[in-house]
Amino acid sequence: AVVSTQSTGEYRQYGMRRTSEALLMLHEHNLPHVLLLQLGPAFFKLPGGQVPPGKDARDSLAENLTSLLCKPDDPIKWDIGEVVCQWWRPSFEPPQYPYIPAHVSCPKERRSIYLVHLPPSASFSIPRNYKLVAAPLFELYDNCASYGPVISSVPQIISRFRPNYQ
Repeated sequence: AVVSTQSTGEYRQYGMRRTSEALLMLHEHNLPHVLLLQLGPAFFKLPGGQVPPGKDARDSLAENLTSLLCKPDDPIKWDIGEVVCQWWRPSFEPPQYPYIPAHVSCPKERRSIYLVHLPPSASFSIPRNYKLVAAPLFELYDNCASYGPVISSVPQIISRFRPNYQ
């Protein structure tokens, strides 16, 4: 197993890495969609980023969303709602789990996904290397091969919410 020395050094200095990401939903043709950032032909991610040590996760997410999705002269007031799920990285290896495995006492990363309510209208400015994609929930469902375990689990995670199509 390859362990990143940067990860171990960062862990020793700052402790567990915290990541906050946004679940941005919209309705197109009465179907719920999730906004994803696409990098290359086959890599998708939720918008967000790492939370600096000592900083509030919601404030950090708002800053990350503004720097990633907004025009410099037209910021959006983000309405960051509740945490819909958390994923845990038990070691410095890539796999993440929606729970802390029983044998892990000190996870290396906590990835929190927040439901972020979009304003009625918004204009986004996407970095050149990304593409903004609105993926319908039916495409994400059980599609781990294309979207990975976290994004493909979004339909199950949000099933407890009742969408408002008005």
